[in-house]
Amino acid sequence: MMPAFFIAHGAPLLAIEENMYTRFLNQLGKEWPSPKAVVLFSAHWESAVQKVSEVDEYKTIYDFGGFPEALYRIQYPAKGQKEITKEIEELFTKHGITYEVETSRGLDHGAWIVLKMLYPNADVPVIAMSVNPRLTPEEQYKVGKSLAALREKDILMIGSGGTVHNLGALRMVTDDGEVDDWALEFDRWLEKHLKSWDLEALFNYNTLAPAASLAVPPYGNEHFIPIFYAMGAAHNQPTAALIHRSYRYGNLSHSVWQFGGVEK
Repeated sequence: MMPAFFIAHGAPLLAIEENMYTRFLNQLGKEWPSPKAVVLFSAHWESAVQKVSEVDEYKTIYDFGGFPEALYRIQYPAKGQKEITKEIEELFTKHGITYEVETSRGLDHGAWIVLKMLYPNADVPVIAMSVNPRLTPEEQYKVGKSLAALREKDILMIGSGGTVHNLGALRMVTDDGEVDDWALEFDRWLEKHLKSWDLEALFNYNTLAPAASLAVPPYGNEHFIPIFYAMGAAHNQPTAALIHRSYRYGNLSHSVWQFGGVEK
């Protein structure tokens, strides 16, 4: 059974950098058998109604500005898989999840940066999914849970975002390796409750976790919530392992969590 992953997509520069984190993601893509497809919930695709893509081949979206020209030359022409989109529709209908099919949107950088490092040849079909910050964490988890059966069909589930993602607090100029205490405190709290699959605490992270308003600012919770979609997808195998964590720019967390397939 394929696991579900929560993967931090970091800053767009990751796509043209070589560092500890990019090397980890390159290796991660080789450690599991190539999946039948990837279903990916991206922080950079927000919608009030759950969207599921149905395309033949994705265009590459450059949803950022002010970065080196090399970033805008990257192409990631992944193909869709309409049969799996239909399976997702059936599962959503079965579990009472309202959805809409999207037939033209490309892959945003929350999707293609992660996918390019895992599967650089763009040879694994992708079904792109939106996230809805207006839902409660419990409702987001339910969306992921409705798709848990896909993991039994060699389909990899990914939530792409960031556990600590506060653009106003970043120190892009220095990037000296120093990590803010509040970011560490939040991630350590999160680690404790993810490993114990403490849904009651996790669903109330905004009031219970230290420094939650800094780590997950009200205007930026879309980067945190993909973790609930990924967790939900492993509801039938509720185990969690932190398989990578590093930081850039003072507090930007590069956390990778594996849900399912983890020994207790």
